[in-house]
Amino acid sequence: MSTRLWFRIACLFFVFSLGANAQTPAGQEPPSIQDNSFLVEEAYNQEDGVVQHISMFTRLWPSGAWAYSLTEEFPVRGLRHQLSYTLAFVNTGGTPNLGAGFGDLAVNYRLQVVGSGATRVAFAPRATLIAPTGSVPMGRGMGGYGFQTNLPLSVVVGKRWVTHWNAGATMIPHARNARGDRALVTGWNLGQSVIWQAHPRFNVLLETVWTRTGSVVGPNRTQHQDAMFISPGVRWSYNFENGLQIVPGIAMPIGAGPSTGDNGLLLYLSFEHPWRAFKKEK
Repeated sequence: MSTRLWFRIACLFFVFSLGANAQTPAGQEPPSIQDNSFLVEEAYNQEDGVVQHISMFTRLWPSGAWAYSLTEEFPVRGLRHQLSYTLAFVNTGGTPNLGAGFGDLAVNYRLQVVGSGATRVAFAPRATLIAPTGSVPMGRGMGGYGFQTNLPLSVVVGKRWVTHWNAGATMIPHARNARGDRALVTGWNLGQSVIWQAHPRFNVLLETVWTRTGSVVGPNRTQHQDAMFISPGVRWSYNFENGLQIVPGIAMPIGAGPSTGDNGLLLYLSFEHPWRAFKKEK
């Protein structure tokens, strides 16, 4: 086993000890963690008046590719409707290295069709508008507006076990390559995660994701590339009296099938708080 992989395993054990020893304020029931899985989307919209800020950094080897994303989630007059946007800053790696810069912008709407974070089953389909803010010559954007849908289903399967299931599709009607060729590009994604709630404030995750991504190779011509990762990880929370919950996390994506040999490190950080209460305090 490589030194790099041993280092990542050591990081997981280190954060496990941090999470297991974290303290809850005396006399308070610790709020459970219901953040997204890192690579798989959960089916729980934000509660009314509660916003969430999610940062995620991923680094892959041996390609050297890395990406940072910031997602801001806002409820719209209750649990049923949610708006969010995702900003991405990416480096596609490879040789030659084209450098880092902003990727395409995603603006999302989710409808809580079934359940909530308090029910055994929840379903909240998402529709996304993709705006071409990333550089096509630098490999950071698709070069055209697009649409994406995802169908997140969350199921509680035991007192301490929760699963999340995803299936989605992406369509860019007029995607472009660096030569200016355009074509219709489609993509697909599947995902599944299992969460062990070892403690209300400490979770162990195992995620599996598969994607098929399209790209333009000529006028009205495309090609597709598959990727698959199995990602073990942990997350834990810090809860504050004013309602703020901070959730750090770490995972090790391991390439499987078409991605065999590609391994990575994923860092996660979430801030969730009741914005109305914060506004009144000011």
